[in-house]
Amino acid sequence: MSLKIRLARFGAKKRPFYRIVVADSRFPRDGRYIEKIGTFNPLLPRDDAERVKFDVDRAKHWLSHGALPTDRVLRFFDAAGLMKREARNNPEKAKPGAKRLEREEAKAAAKVEKAQAAEDAKKAEEEAKKAAAEAAAEAAAAPEPEPAAEEAPAEEAKAEDAKTEEAPAEEAKAEEAPAEDAKAEDKAEADKPAE
Repeated sequence: MSLKIRLARFGAKKRPFYRIVVADSRFPRDGRYIEKIGTFNPLLPRDDAERVKFDVDRAKHWLSHGALPTDRVLRFFDAAGLMKREARNNPEKAKPGAKRLEREEAKAAAKVEKAQAAEDAKKAEEEAKKAAAEAAAEAAAAPEPEPAAEEAPAEEAKAEDAKTEEAPAEEAKAEEAPAEDAKAEDKAEADKPAE
């Protein structure tokens, strides 16, 4: 039979209170125990004397009979000077798992990609601004054409349009003229006395 000195939980819901007990390791946590040697109330302040109380003589007795304290009870015994607890350090415990590492890598890659896209967009915007500035500089540097030179082709275009409009009108008049001549001849023949 292996003996343990451990905590057995008592107290109400969300109001924990523990007994420090000596029990067979096969017994349930809150079940049967051999002897109660103290109490632990985690709701009290750390410097309160009533927070952890136990019988040192009974603890020594059970330790001499081969009872092994759990880590929490060993902390209490170390504070009382009964036993020495070696500081534990498990650096592997704090390391994230493989899935979390994958998620973080994917997140970092997405962040880098987003930053690269933003940088590319910024460069494209700067290039567009440079191109616009260069076009404006070229337009300002180019000599401005004289206003009379611009108006002359416009006047010539108006004159050409007027000529093209007059030409069909003259053709229509030319077509009407023979018809009028034919009408005049018909009248003349009608006026002649019949022979």
